Amino acid sequence: MKQICVFCGSSYGNTSVYTEAVQWLSTVFIKNNITLIYGGAKVGLMGVLADNILKQGGKVIGIIPRFLIDKEVAHHGLTELIEVETMHERKTLMEQKSDGFIAMPGGLGTVEEIFEMITWGQLKLHKKPCAFLNSNGYYNFIEKFLDNAVSEGFIEQEYKNMIIIENNPETIFEQFLNYQHPVIDKAEKALNKNKTST
Repeated sequence: MKQICVFCGSSYGNTSVYTEAVQWLSTVFIKNNITLIYGGAKVGLMGVLADNILKQGGKVIGIIPRFLIDKEVAHHGLTELIEVETMHERKTLMEQKSDGFIAMPGGLGTVEEIFEMITWGQLKLHKKPCAFLNSNGYYNFIEKFLDNAVSEGFIEQEYKNMIIIENNPETIFEQFLNYQHPVIDKAEKALNKNKTST
């Protein structure tokens, strides 16, 4: 586990609990010699996380589309800032460079990014762990949604189980180290069920 991607807000949120969570997460990165992969901005929680890791001597790689450089105020003090053309290219490169993915509190972009990584994991385009850092219970609604989707038959239980939702970044890192990707997908399960019934 050498590089972890963190998705988080370009805003700070309305309470200091979120910046405190960022500081906690940054200490876990430093303690375990993890390089941060993130969206490349110097504002909001994104900037706080990058700056905290850099101040402690850690490495930070930002990936940002050119059209967002001015809008998101690109961080030019990083270990490396990679400019790409599109949002899709950004996420593809994040996936390629990362050993796991964490969503901190954030807005629509943050949720979209982590769910795309979860979906790619479900499709076995990668077999890397995905987590929500549930600071201040921010992602409780996501857990309720996932439980409801399982009970309504839209998500297989093993795919819900592969999603880590924790409020402690140290616990997330421990689960990342012990992560095992689901082996049987929906098609394989249906095939095995048919074999059993014949």
